[in-house]
Amino acid sequence: MSDNYNKQYINGVWRDGSSEQVFDNINPFDNEVICQIKLANRDDIDEAYNAAKTAQKEWAKSSADERKAVLGRAAQILMSRKDEIVALMVKETGASFVKTMSEFMAAAGSIMSAIEYVDLMFQPQVFQAQLPGKENHVYRYPLGVIGVINAFNFPLYMAMRVVAPAVAAGDAIVIKPDTQTFMSGGPIVAEIFEQAGLPKGIVNVVGYDIAEVGDYMIEHPVPRIISFTGSTGVGRHIGELCGKNLKRTSLELGGNNPFVVLEDADLDQAVNAAVFSKYMNAGQVCICTNRFLVHRKHYDAFVERFTERSKQVAFGNPADPKVVIGPLINERQVQKVLGIAEAAKLEGARLVLEGKRIGNVVTPFIFADVDPKSKLASTEIFGPIATIIPFETEEEALAIANDTEYGLSSAVFSTDLDRAMSFASAIESGMTHVNDTTINMDMNAPFGGEKASGIGRYHGEIGFEEFTTSKWISVQKEERKFPF
Repeated sequence: MSDNYNKQYINGVWRDGSSEQVFDNINPFDNEVICQIKLANRDDIDEAYNAAKTAQKEWAKSSADERKAVLGRAAQILMSRKDEIVALMVKETGASFVKTMSEFMAAAGSIMSAIEYVDLMFQPQVFQAQLPGKENHVYRYPLGVIGVINAFNFPLYMAMRVVAPAVAAGDAIVIKPDTQTFMSGGPIVAEIFEQAGLPKGIVNVVGYDIAEVGDYMIEHPVPRIISFTGSTGVGRHIGELCGKNLKRTSLELGGNNPFVVLEDADLDQAVNAAVFSKYMNAGQVCICTNRFLVHRKHYDAFVERFTERSKQVAFGNPADPKVVIGPLINERQVQKVLGIAEAAKLEGARLVLEGKRIGNVVTPFIFADVDPKSKLASTEIFGPIATIIPFETEEEALAIANDTEYGLSSAVFSTDLDRAMSFASAIESGMTHVNDTTINMDMNAPFGGEKASGIGRYHGEIGFEEFTTSKWISVQKEERKFPF
């Protein structure tokens, strides 16, 4: 493990934070202290943002070839260190090898796709104006400095999906990773770009205790946009602060994602996808399935087959590549998930499979015949609890799917693709996947939610534009006649 991974990274310097607080970075599986991190304070955030502001002005002048070269080297360095980084991430995050490899490749894909968008910054749109003799030019410019606040569950990918397009656009970044997965979400990214030759000050990393720092990262005058991944409650607060300060936001928030099995679905296909959709990263995925909605024709068979498959899902130490369900991130999350299960029993949901706690691992719970209006069906669980709800008609399924404040991801299964596409279009979510899991990422497709699941998009040209601004320059080529 690099000696830099428990350090702040500010203006190209690896150092301890200036706070008196020290955070123990713990392996979620066995509670081993991996490292200790001396946290940052407001002075460090000031220094990071001011360094980013200064460095960004120069990086904005860089050529397309310079940006592509840095991104290309970063991708090569990241891939060359795959085994080392994946092993560290498994240890720090408690995620399975399968999940961590998927995240690693998504992070690498974020860099490669960003290379494709560099040229957009150097290709203005030119078109004739409505006025005679006038020509319009529309240019993309870097937005400036980006403040990034990320969650624990996909730390490397969440950082890279902002850093890579920001570097491509000519921006600078200050990352605040979740302290529980600080190394994976900050120093690894900074070190990769440092080794790739990115000038100092463009990427900065600060880790702090919010009780000490408060909202300073968000309210600071330097950042033009705050990119946040986390809970809807915190996202609302950040949106309010940014609105008051006229800053942009890019918010990926909570989800209550429906997985709909229509009457004509291929049941084998649906069950296979359902197991993946629920237990990836022990259910600690914003786009994992929260509610399985199954047509009565398939209901009993789905419950039986899904339950049997769930019993076979390997759990335990994520250092074992065969393990799928590793530990939950901390004791608070373990207690939350177990509390949700107990509350579901009291609500009257039918317990088909009872999970158990083994150390910090929680094994699958399955509840069937769940009331769509129940607390269980309305809660983002973030754990290995499956909620199965029957329906009679397509209209009923759509109403249940949309009866939530959230709208992040969704899935629908049908052998009639036209029918499935029609249903998919009617689900109120930012993403819907036909005959596939709710857990999908494509670096060239817009990723984000509707309603209380967020604002803005990541990935693709639409996501790239989150970190740019535009300017209209008009050129009057003929003398204009004015009315006075």
